[in-house]
Amino acid sequence: MKNSAQTATRTRIRVRAFARLFSSLLLQGAAGVLAAQTAAPAATSSHDVPAIQTAQPGAAASAPAALSANANEGEQPRNADRRHAAKLYLESSKQFMDGHFEMAMLGFQKAVALDASNTNYRLAADVARSHAVTALVQEAAKDRLGGNDSAARAALSRALALDPTNPEVSQHLDELADQLSVAPPETPYEPNPASGLGDQVPLEAAPQVHSFHLHTDQRQIVTQVYQAYGIKAMIDDSVRAIQTRLDLDDATFPQARHAVEMLTNTFSVILDPRHALVAADTQSNRTQFIRQEVETVYLGGLTDTEMTDVETLAKNVFDIKQDHINPLSHSITLRAPAPTLTAFNTTMRSLLDGRSQVVLDVRMIQVAHTSNLNTGAQLPQTITAFNVYAEEQSLLNANQSLVQQIISSGLASPNDPLAILGILIASGQVSSPLLSNGFALFGGGITQSALSPGPATFNLSLNSSDSRELDQIQLRLGDGEQGTLKEGSRYPIQTSQFSSLSPNLPNIPGLTGAGSSSSLSSLLSSLTNTVPNIPMVQYQDLGLTINATPKVLRSDNVALTIDMKLDALSGTLIGGNPVLNSRSYKGVVTLKEGEAAVVATELDKSESHAVSGTPGISEIPGLNDLTGKDLEKNYATLVIVMTPHVIRGLQAAGRTAMMRVEVTNP
Repeated sequence: MKNSAQTATRTRIRVRAFARLFSSLLLQGAAGVLAAQTAAPAATSSHDVPAIQTAQPGAAASAPAALSANANEGEQPRNADRRHAAKLYLESSKQFMDGHFEMAMLGFQKAVALDASNTNYRLAADVARSHAVTALVQEAAKDRLGGNDSAARAALSRALALDPTNPEVSQHLDELADQLSVAPPETPYEPNPASGLGDQVPLEAAPQVHSFHLHTDQRQIVTQVYQAYGIKAMIDDSVRAIQTRLDLDDATFPQARHAVEMLTNTFSVILDPRHALVAADTQSNRTQFIRQEVETVYLGGLTDTEMTDVETLAKNVFDIKQDHINPLSHSITLRAPAPTLTAFNTTMRSLLDGRSQVVLDVRMIQVAHTSNLNTGAQLPQTITAFNVYAEEQSLLNANQSLVQQIISSGLASPNDPLAILGILIASGQVSSPLLSNGFALFGGGITQSALSPGPATFNLSLNSSDSRELDQIQLRLGDGEQGTLKEGSRYPIQTSQFSSLSPNLPNIPGLTGAGSSSSLSSLLSSLTNTVPNIPMVQYQDLGLTINATPKVLRSDNVALTIDMKLDALSGTLIGGNPVLNSRSYKGVVTLKEGEAAVVATELDKSESHAVSGTPGISEIPGLNDLTGKDLEKNYATLVIVMTPHVIRGLQAAGRTAMMRVEVTNP
């Protein structure tokens, strides 16, 4: 790969050099084309024709045969050939600029065949050939990086056909041949067959079928049956010489071997393709003769309890006597026969990989609405009647200092109390609720009185607020695994108090020292005032608690078990502890993959309606709309949307039918 990178760098430098050379050739070629199109008839003298320059090295090998036919030195091309060559030169130059180097090279070579006197055509053909070879070498390098050696070999072969003497193409072909001749390195993910022990060698028994009718001891039966198929049986001393009868017709070696083992209660161990050891089928003989294998199984991600469960499974189910757990590497080492280890690995693979996984998308949307509508008019509810003279004298007597200042300044005459009262009210120094709402006079003289109504209001206001809160949480759960989601806060509730005495033992009269018991009351009062009380606090979860358990069914649906609980504080306290308001829901819903389940609950809802107005008028139809109304509505709704997504559905793979019906013809 390093040589390929260096070669690609050299080819890029060479491309830039040829690009600069080709730009200069285009300028010279354009001038030659114009001269060719306006040239006079060719001269008959050979002395007026310039000598034809020789081609670059490597160009003559791939040039067409027509190039040498009309390129004889001293022969002048016709005017028609000269114009045709100039046209081909321009078309090939456009193809060169578009990156079609091979087509441009063929066009330049045709131009050379038509007009060999113009050396720019030959140089342009060489430049196009060099660019075509460079592009093929770069394409081969990309194919080699991608692992496509056949495409790289085809690209290099094409480059070698265009330029057989190019040393870079030959070098790349040699590197590709060396790479293919060396075997690929072993990957760490593929086991090397030569790195471990070989598999058990099978017995090379004869394929013919044989019939047996024997009445002899068990050792002779085993020897004769194995010998009939070309296998020599090594009989262990544990096989007893008991007279037994065997009648078997047209049996192959596996059938005869199985029948003999059942008849004589033995088992066989293969020693080599032609020899087998036969011993009595006992636990001690199997432990002694059957080949044991040691295997280390890595179970990353399992807890210590789960590792202990795996060890229990290996001992109780598969009867593996020798095992060792390494908690640091999360592995278990087992020693057992090969079939037992194979069965254990198959079972563990199905237990670990056979559970489906579900992503539960939970969205909690809380919608709160508050509306306060206050409309209508509120007429005066009270009317006050007062004597004008008495109210006037009351205001003047209450503000004698201000009255004297007004009279001394000459603003009003002492005999004009109304002017003095107007100045006091206008200055803002004196105010009266009777005068702020207006009044109506009636009567005259000292008995002149006034009526002052109460305040009248007209309301037209609307206050409305809406709030939405969205919270999205995703839970990844296994098939049948319970997930808990909590949303809210924790509230401390005092459950008890604990009193701790001082660490220093007090002096108790009559017990720890001399004295009478009459002084115990003073000791008790002193301890009561000094010993602190330590409260015991328990935290209560407030808000929403969701327990969800998904179960992937055989129909690819998801059975979702939902256990939802909503806790909130109530307004009443009992013994200093708050009262909890709890609401819960529990159920099972079956959903398709990607289908959502919606659970809605009303958190809070209140509505109040107040009417204020004049009694009697507010109850008359048509006039009650003019009275004051205060309408307030509040509600809060919680919507929970739960959508299960099966991201690992292994339940459906290789499943059997839920019910099988067999029809039997009568």
